[in-house]
Amino acid sequence: MQSQARSILEAAKHGPLQSLTDRELDIREQPVTIYPRPASVRAWVRFGPEAVRVEAKVMRSTPLAAGIEFRAGDQTFRCWVWGNAVSLVQQT
Repeated sequence: MQSQARSILEAAKHGPLQSLTDRELDIREQPVTIYPRPASVRAWVRFGPEAVRVEAKVMRSTPLAAGIEFRAGDQTFRCWVWGNAVSLVQQT
């Protein structure tokens, strides 16, 4: 996890965390599911032009997007990403 935190914080130097826009999410027309027990996922996120894959929790979703949360050090990041940028972590 320490290497992930370093990767996230290094990527964050390249720009702000990007998130899908309200227009892309189409929240007024698309249903939103909120998860009381968030699932562990791996997701591609972008800080400015820099992409990094993170271990995250999916907190909510629409049919096409996922609202995720992830941490690096004492910082918590939240953003919306396209659903195909996310894969479930296999529980062992």
